[in-house]
Amino acid sequence: MTSYFLPRDLHPAAWWVWALGLAVAATRTTNPWLLLTIVAVAGYVVVARRSEAPWALAFRLYLYLGAFIVAIRVFFRVVFGGGEGATIILRLPEIPLPEWAAGIRLFGDVSAESLLGGLYDGMRLATMVICLGAANALANPKRLLKAMPPALYEVGTAVIVALSVFPQLAESVLRVRRARRLRGGSGKRKVKALHTILIPVLEDALSRSLQLAASMDSRGYGRAGTVEARARLITGTLMIIGLLGVCVGVYATLDGSTPRYLAAPVLSAGVVIGLAGFRSAGKRVRRTRYRPDRWQPPEIVVALSGIAVAAVLFTTSEVNPMNMNPSLIGLSWPSLSWVPLLGVLIGVLPAFLTPAPEPPYAALEEEVHA
Repeated sequence: MTSYFLPRDLHPAAWWVWALGLAVAATRTTNPWLLLTIVAVAGYVVVARRSEAPWALAFRLYLYLGAFIVAIRVFFRVVFGGGEGATIILRLPEIPLPEWAAGIRLFGDVSAESLLGGLYDGMRLATMVICLGAANALANPKRLLKAMPPALYEVGTAVIVALSVFPQLAESVLRVRRARRLRGGSGKRKVKALHTILIPVLEDALSRSLQLAASMDSRGYGRAGTVEARARLITGTLMIIGLLGVCVGVYATLDGSTPRYLAAPVLSAGVVIGLAGFRSAGKRVRRTRYRPDRWQPPEIVVALSGIAVAAVLFTTSEVNPMNMNPSLIGLSWPSLSWVPLLGVLIGVLPAFLTPAPEPPYAALEEEVHA
């Protein structure tokens, strides 16, 4: 039991499963109390279990992005007509539009029901983005790339490079601000000092992107090699058919009006065909792994906590949908029951039942003391 809590970095896939579970739970509700609880759970776990790595500094940017999403959603409700409702709180002059733009309004009366609808939708989308930001702050992108299956190695490289944009920007901002303080330039106002921070940050990000592209090209990324055209055609056909089957099956499962033979049977067939395509594509990729990452009990706890949150809210939304999605017809405070609240709080267990991240320069300190 003592070795269970020894400081170490957990497998990045476990953090992504946990974060995706929270994001899926956020899609099942527009209740602002539950959405704020999900954000609080994600933020607490990030503060408790993030490391000192550069990518761990990007969570604040995702919080800013979430606030911007909420503001934009509410602003759009004001600009593009928010008069659906009986409680008018703001009267603006409406701009007339031509006939070909029928159904679109610019300004006009704004109701409280419309603003609340925009607020709830914006909070749900912002919560999903913040959950993904939590995974980005906790998971090591380099270790995640190493854990990718061979068939998704090149695609996974592009995805991980895209996901690491915010961490790289956060690291660049800290480096530029540190350099400005050393030069005595921290006394300027923030607005006047913006150009002295923005340009070096963009230049640094562009330089690192070019270095990454050059290193990837030197290692042969994106080259087909000696693969036969027939093998590529078979692999591509299997993957496309499998993805189409998965899309049709998922849509039929979520839409109750579609025939049932398009739900589980088509989804299962699509998954099987897609796995066959992935296996065929994986045979063409030859790479070795040094010290492969293996899941241990803490990783299982992290993944199960995220899955449990999604399962509880998914079940609760089917049993009591009015509690999960407050009505906008009558203005009242959204109600909150104990079952979904306790289900969301399951997501905070990784902050207590997982080991702390490995401290920086731990190996160097051991050598010095030795």
